[in-house]
Amino acid sequence: MSAPGVENRGDLSKAEIRKQLQRKRILAAAMYCFVKRGFHAASMATIAKTAKMSPGLIYRYFDNKNAIIFAIIASQLEIAESRVCAMRSARDLNAAIIEYFMADDNDPDNTASAPLFLEMSAESTRDPEIAREIRRMDTAVRIELADWLSRSRDEGGLGFPVEVARERALALVLLVDGLKARKAREPGLDISCLRNAVETIITAVIGPIEGDGVD
Repeated sequence: MSAPGVENRGDLSKAEIRKQLQRKRILAAAMYCFVKRGFHAASMATIAKTAKMSPGLIYRYFDNKNAIIFAIIASQLEIAESRVCAMRSARDLNAAIIEYFMADDNDPDNTASAPLFLEMSAESTRDPEIAREIRRMDTAVRIELADWLSRSRDEGGLGFPVEVARERALALVLLVDGLKARKAREPGLDISCLRNAVETIITAVIGPIEGDGVD
């Protein structure tokens, strides 16, 4: 998969590639500023300075700070959808979720970092537009998960009734969101303990992946 905000370059002109790289550079700087300073303290000028470009140049790509936040949310959705696909094909769902938890929060491409997740969650309680975009992302992810859980085993799913699949999809989202918050609050969490906890929750939510636990 290409980096968030950068499409497959094979069919793009040099100008379009440069545009996408500049956008990616701005988003990386914005995420750094949002985590270090918070949304309100991270001005467009601060983001520009961090990205090592003029404020005027940033406004060529984004109309305002909210537009940057919306682009980050879109990148989060892209990552979340790829994670759902990975879950569908994973032989070990517990390991796939732990891998998600262990992703490097200092990676500039990781728009799903734990500190950023907390900042965006807090900002959604103050800004209706951001709240709307985050709800849209959450809804898309839950639909993807519910679709997987409701598919038959022959189709690669787990065979839950549709309504049950929706409930279990929400439970999985709650698990992942809780892991993000826990990582931000307790980065040194014992991994062995975490693995056992995740396994307990996954077994309770969807049962064993292999065998006839779900018809």
